[in-house]
Amino acid sequence: MRVKLKTLGCRLNEAELEAWARQFAHAGHRIVTEDETCDLVVFNSCAVTGDAARKSRNLVRREKRHNPTARVVLSGCYASLNQTGAAALDVDLVVTNPDKHRLVELVQERFNLPAEPPNPLDPVESALFRRGRQRAFIKVQDGCRYRCTYCIVTVARGEERSRPVEDIVAEVKAIQAEGIREIVLTGVHLGGYGSDLSLRLDHLLEALLEQTDIPRIRLGSLEPWDIPEPLIRLFDNPRLMPHLHLPLQSGSDTVLRRMARRCRTDEFSRLADTLRTAIPDINLTTDLIVGFPGETEAEWQQTLDYVEKTGFGHIHVFGYSPRAGTPAAGLPNPVPVAVIQQRSQMLRQLAEQQALHFRHRFLGRVFPVLWEKARTRPDGSQENTGLTPNYLRVALPFGGDADKLNQITPTCLTRLLEAFENGDFEGSTLRESGIT
Repeated sequence: MRVKLKTLGCRLNEAELEAWARQFAHAGHRIVTEDETCDLVVFNSCAVTGDAARKSRNLVRREKRHNPTARVVLSGCYASLNQTGAAALDVDLVVTNPDKHRLVELVQERFNLPAEPPNPLDPVESALFRRGRQRAFIKVQDGCRYRCTYCIVTVARGEERSRPVEDIVAEVKAIQAEGIREIVLTGVHLGGYGSDLSLRLDHLLEALLEQTDIPRIRLGSLEPWDIPEPLIRLFDNPRLMPHLHLPLQSGSDTVLRRMARRCRTDEFSRLADTLRTAIPDINLTTDLIVGFPGETEAEWQQTLDYVEKTGFGHIHVFGYSPRAGTPAAGLPNPVPVAVIQQRSQMLRQLAEQQALHFRHRFLGRVFPVLWEKARTRPDGSQENTGLTPNYLRVALPFGGDADKLNQITPTCLTRLLEAFENGDFEGSTLRESGIT
């Protein structure tokens, strides 16, 4: 069976999709690309915002039009929070979040698909590469114990559940055997890993560093209150990538209280200073929500001032929109949409300036780059793109070296380039010559 996998939303959704890709491939099915026809489409939906839920529905409808004979399976947060709406999409199978670890098994049972050994001409290791992925996202836990007032994901994902260390180690070893050079650990509350196992995230990292030799380990989003000193010390190991995404959400302490966040701006500042002192070249990135209910002009200015003082390598800017089922949806004094849009534009301009300033620091430096993709630029020229350890997107023009994909090579960063289309960050660096 030809299987197409599609997702919206977070890295955790991507991690689940990649796990399904490997499981379908091991069962003898073929993972196909976006442009290929298929017999089965599996969607991992998102519902973090109302817009994400709408996009999830539209994605299902669009794929049903393009592949009218394919069976359609819908899973993820939209399917879990709105089962009536999911059923109305006329899909063949709905798999809610509590059962998604059994999705491949449930699909085979529902459609009476016999499990077969992989075709030797279509090897299992092609499952991720066929989807254009050179890094593997590894789901290590699910659920969250906290209840930020704007967040619906804790409702969709439930209580915290951590995977055993030995299971994660075994998965990483298997992924490395398939040719993957970098893993990204993900979870709804990644920093809460092990809360149900009497463990911590640094214990898992120690095990991965000691029991595997995967070249690069990267962490997904971490709450700023989840970074103990033992975890910081592990960054002395060059295999742990010096990039942390720490959601701040607001630079105003009064807004943070309304959000029920557990970190205030002074605590975040102390953490940022500690990390930048302890980990050379670390890239700190963040999330900020603009226009949270009741955000005054003074509170908004506090956020701008804080961002300007702190500095970030990249900022994901989210304009607030009410999400039914969250406490924030009932808060008074909503901020007008036009004001949210204006403030978001101001913050994005500041974020772009800071991103360029951060990248400029590294011109003339040499970093090991994992080459992930080949792409064609608007002028028709071709290039490889990849990431430095501290998550800078890098481009290298083709020079008879298209085979660099999935290799890690020392690379000199020589000049700044315009933003990548659909890249990880706005802005990039380009290596023109030098070390290969």
